[in-house]
Amino acid sequence: MSKERVVIVGASHGGHQAILELLSRYDDLEITLYEAGDFVSFMSCGMELYLEDRVTDVQDVRNFRPTDFPQANVHILNGHTVTQINADDQTVQVTNNATNETFTQPYDKLILSSGVTPRSLPVPGADLTNVFLMRGYDWATKIKAKLEDPAVKHVTVIGAGYIGIEAAEASRRAGKAVTLLDVIDRPLGTYLDAEMTTLLAQKLTEQGVNVQMNAHITAYTGDTHVRAVKTTTDSYPSDLVIQAAGVQPATDWLRGTVDLDQRGWIKTDEYLRTNLSNVFAVGDATLAYSIPAGKQVPIALATVARREARYVVQHLFETQPAVPFKGVVGSSALSVFDEHFAQSGLNTFTAKRAGVSVAKSFFQTALRPQYVPVSQGNPQVYVQLFYHPLSHQILGGAVLSTYDVTAQGNVLALAIQQKLRLEDLADADFFFQPGFDRQWSLLNLAAQHALGEVPFQN
Repeated sequence: MSKERVVIVGASHGGHQAILELLSRYDDLEITLYEAGDFVSFMSCGMELYLEDRVTDVQDVRNFRPTDFPQANVHILNGHTVTQINADDQTVQVTNNATNETFTQPYDKLILSSGVTPRSLPVPGADLTNVFLMRGYDWATKIKAKLEDPAVKHVTVIGAGYIGIEAAEASRRAGKAVTLLDVIDRPLGTYLDAEMTTLLAQKLTEQGVNVQMNAHITAYTGDTHVRAVKTTTDSYPSDLVIQAAGVQPATDWLRGTVDLDQRGWIKTDEYLRTNLSNVFAVGDATLAYSIPAGKQVPIALATVARREARYVVQHLFETQPAVPFKGVVGSSALSVFDEHFAQSGLNTFTAKRAGVSVAKSFFQTALRPQYVPVSQGNPQVYVQLFYHPLSHQILGGAVLSTYDVTAQGNVLALAIQQKLRLEDLADADFFFQPGFDRQWSLLNLAAQHALGEVPFQN
């Protein structure tokens, strides 16, 4: 009997996890992974660490090397682009990018983890030299070279989301004059509510970043090299432009074959199956089921891709999976110079986009008892909670401080995943030690505050 053939498209988080799960759970498979890029598999979320010389080597900023899987039944081919699915005979068409040779690969099960591509603004001058994107190995090494070039003095970053903030901070730490532009009204405005983004915008300004929001970019100007970024109201000198203006699903090759929504995200059912038999989809290019939103939404996170891949492989050979994919919360964290935050689930922006009603509470306090002075490590901490206005089910939250309280974001994620209420979090049993926290822990106090209780003072 021949081995079952599993083909994986894409070598990022979902593809990597799929191989790990397949090897852990099954003995008799032929596993083939195709990756269009030459480098397997760069972790763009580690790019800021690389740009700031905080990694061992750029070659190490990856999920895995092909040599990490020496098994005879695992075949990892980088520089190979899958261009077509032939569902009737269960094959994919593959092009070797180096030789331009095209061949057909049969599959019994196909896992799509095709990911996303960075978005370049469709404005005049986007093809000028030194207009870069902030994603992938090739762009990372190009940006690194420019940040080390003393001739590059002015860096303009387009986009004030996570990637744009990382680019701005890395550029400032490299000694560049940095301007941060975005069409939205505040940095990180799609991730956090205004109470926290106000604090972070102040931090960026204090660190020398020229923050310009509500900026509508009309052109990149220059001769062959970019010299400035023009908006409807101003012009900003630029020796380097780093575009971090969002991503789009890398799914054009699937149109007319796999069901996509109007924006190109792959549609799947509750078992992560596409409309094609034996074809599954995971990762950034899919619509993920959000537990707090109660619906499928785009959530481009490594943690989501890995959980989806784990689920798919667990149920890969079941005619009808025993249970549906239980969904994800969507959690992330970021440092903005010496401020650290973590967020999970919904906020006002994402709740409105998902059509979910939320109430919210913002809480500020000291991390430790009042008798511990600020100079001894007792900074201010901030907590935002989002919850259902009637049931008090916790739907989202965020924590922020100069002290690293990001682990509290994992507590919030668990509370959201388990559909806890404010009352549950207000009573939750956490440890106390005054060198770390207070008798009622930070999230206890935040939930009690949201419930309108008399505040605990020490």
